[in-house]
Amino acid sequence: MSWVVVPAAGSGRRFGGAFPKQYLLLDGQPLIGHTLDRLAGHPAIDGIVVVLAAQDPHWPGWRERCGKPVLTCVGGAERADSVLAGLRALPSSVSDDEFVLVHDAARPCLRAADLEALIEQGKRHPVGALLAAPVRDTLKRGDDELAVLGTEPRDGLWRALTPQMFRRGGLTRALEAALSAGVAVTDESMAMERLGLRPLLVEGSEDNIKVTTPADLALAEFVLSRG
Repeated sequence: MSWVVVPAAGSGRRFGGAFPKQYLLLDGQPLIGHTLDRLAGHPAIDGIVVVLAAQDPHWPGWRERCGKPVLTCVGGAERADSVLAGLRALPSSVSDDEFVLVHDAARPCLRAADLEALIEQGKRHPVGALLAAPVRDTLKRGDDELAVLGTEPRDGLWRALTPQMFRRGGLTRALEAALSAGVAVTDESMAMERLGLRPLLVEGSEDNIKVTTPADLALAEFVLSRG
């Protein structure tokens, strides 16, 4: 069984409105509600820690979703700070050897089958695992004036998704090491990679999108409407 840390602090207000994107309404409820339900609905998930910005006035005050406990704590300016805060806020019953998942608040379209595959494959791996999708588009490198400098090979390249799944103690140490070194890690896998570790890539669905634009919100609503 596992807990999930959901960093929601510092998610930004990308749409020009009054609300951070995770609180925008999606099919009648805040986007983050869909995200939490996709996680809490899995039988292997024990509970969720949502990491909020200080004095967040928009948090609905949920204490549970799908019968699973929802805890909150205050995060920091950077993702690594918020994930660390979430790891430290986990119940004391979660040992350092237990796997913990980290999932973006603005990814409401996580498929149950992908979550199942991540948990099943990740728990058998010595390091941990992350959902990811192979890069299929042609990649171009551009200069400051947006002129093409060349075409980049895409063999072996993957787009990192979430959730990502690592042991509580190992991930805590990896994030602390990155922060001490002044390295801004963009995801949890990067923190583990800095220590010479090689997490497992678990292929996930392309529609596990991160909502950052109005077009993404419309696409997420379409994906959710399909069940």
